[in-house]
Amino acid sequence: MKKVLALFIFLFIHTNSFTSDLKYEVIVSDIAVPWSFTFLPDSSILITERKGQLIHYKNGEKLLIKNLPKIIAKNQGGLLDVELHPNYKSNGWIYISYCSSNDENDGMNTSIMRFQIKNNKAINKEIIYKATPNSKRSIHFGSRIVFDNQNYLFFSIGDRGNRDLNPQDINRDGGKIYRLHDDGRIPIDNPFVDEKNSKKAIYSYGHRNTQGMFYDIENNQIWTHEHGPRGGDEINIIEAGKNYGWPLASYGINYIGTKFTNKTTISGMEDPLHYWVPSIAPSGMIIIKNSKYESLNNSILIGSLKFQYLHQCILEVGKNGITKIKDEKKLLEDIGRVRSIEIDDNDNIYVGVENLGIIKLLE
Repeated sequence: MKKVLALFIFLFIHTNSFTSDLKYEVIVSDIAVPWSFTFLPDSSILITERKGQLIHYKNGEKLLIKNLPKIIAKNQGGLLDVELHPNYKSNGWIYISYCSSNDENDGMNTSIMRFQIKNNKAINKEIIYKATPNSKRSIHFGSRIVFDNQNYLFFSIGDRGNRDLNPQDINRDGGKIYRLHDDGRIPIDNPFVDEKNSKKAIYSYGHRNTQGMFYDIENNQIWTHEHGPRGGDEINIIEAGKNYGWPLASYGINYIGTKFTNKTTISGMEDPLHYWVPSIAPSGMIIIKNSKYESLNNSILIGSLKFQYLHQCILEVGKNGITKIKDEKKLLEDIGRVRSIEIDDNDNIYVGVENLGIIKLLE
C-alpha cells in the first residue's frame, strides 16, 4: 500500500525544467477547459467548464450547479468567468460571464448574470448586462470580471470579431471594459454617461479581446491583458475614458501576414505597458506581492494558451514611480494550455490547465 501511495504522489507532483524549481500537485482532475475558478469561504471551489457547466468541488467530489441560464457553447463561447461578490459571506451573490442568445438564429453575445446558490441550484438569477447586438461570429467574447474596493463591478467584452466597427465606437458594445454597480446600475461618474447614444456602462474602449483582469488593491488599479492578432498581445492599466488604440494602433498583423495598420502608437491613445511579438495568447492573470513563493514575488503571472506554459513578468517601479516589466520567465513549460490563475485566502497559488484540471503550486 505504501508503494502504491508513493507512486501516486510521484505522478502528481512534478518539477518544472526551466529556471524555477516550481512543483505542483493536481487538486481537481479531468477538467477540459477550466475557464475560471474561485474559492468559497469554506475553501471549496467553483469552477467554470466552458461547455456550460458550473462545478462545485468540495471534499473531493464534483457537484454540478443546476438551473443555470441557457449558455451557448460554441467555438470560443460558453461559460466563462466566475467571481464572488466582495460581501459574499453576507449576500451570497455569485457573478458569471457567459455566451447567451435570445434566438440562436440571430447569433449571440456576452452576458453578465448574478445569482445565489441553494441546494446546488442557482436561484434569484438576475441579468446584470447583455451586450447587443447578437452576432453569429463565435469569437472574442472576453470576458473577465473583477470588483474594486468600492464594490464596483468591472468586466470585459471582446470586439466580437468586428474589428473595424465595435472597439472605437462608444455607441456600440464590444472591445470595451465596463463598470457597473454590483446590481447593474450605471455609476453616475462613468466617463460616457453624458454622451448621447453611448453605452453608459463603458469605462474604457479600443480593446480587442481581454481575457485577463486583476484588481491591484494596493494601488487601486485595474490591470488587464488582451489578445492581439498575430503579435500584439498587450498588458494595460485601465483608466476611465481612455482609448487603448485597437485596431488603429497595434504591434500585431493579420493572421495571413498582411498589415491592417502602420501605427504602433497614436497621440491621445494609450500605449501598452507591455506587449508580445509573437503572441503568447494570454489567459488568466494575477499580481503577486509579498508572497510566500519567494521566486514569484513582485510579479504578474499569466497563462500562455499558445505555448502552454505559465508566464512570469517581473515588475519594477522606476524612479519616476512608473511600474514596468524588467524581466520575463517561462514556468511549467509544456504543462498544457494555461487558462486561469487564482490565489486563495492563504496565499496559495492555483492554476487551471486545459485537460489537466486545477493544480496548486507548491512552495
